[in-house]
Amino acid sequence: MKVILTKDVKAQGKKGDLIDVSDGYANNFLLKKGLAILATKQAINELEGKKGAEEYKRNQEELKASNIAERLKEVKVSLKAKAGKEGKLFGSITSKDVADALKAQFNITVDKRKIDLPDGIKTCGIREVNVTLYPKIVGTFKVEITEE
Repeated sequence: MKVILTKDVKAQGKKGDLIDVSDGYANNFLLKKGLAILATKQAINELEGKKGAEEYKRNQEELKASNIAERLKEVKVSLKAKAGKEGKLFGSITSKDVADALKAQFNITVDKRKIDLPDGIKTCGIREVNVTLYPKIVGTFKVEITEE
């Protein structure tokens, strides 16, 4: 019997998969527990429509991320901070500070968790910063820290 899984089932497949199982397993377990629905022509068409919509959405998100990555190449974010001897900052510039400055100066919204600054910026100067916009799409921009 062909069924479409509505939830992930161990050793059978992931949600949305079309699988072929024995009639007893389908009737007594998968359908009874709501883990699957019968694979009628209408259900298969709906499944293909949903997969097409998800693919389109992923393509749009990837296109948007690559456009932002292109824009970031020319961006130079400027921040001011108090510094001591030899340009060492009192405290550090965090990814939240960089994300806020990016939004304020260039109107580009980036999630602070996607900005690659593990320990923050602790010295004055210009530094290149990476931001993961989408899996396999990484944007790079410059951050300039100056003394107040």
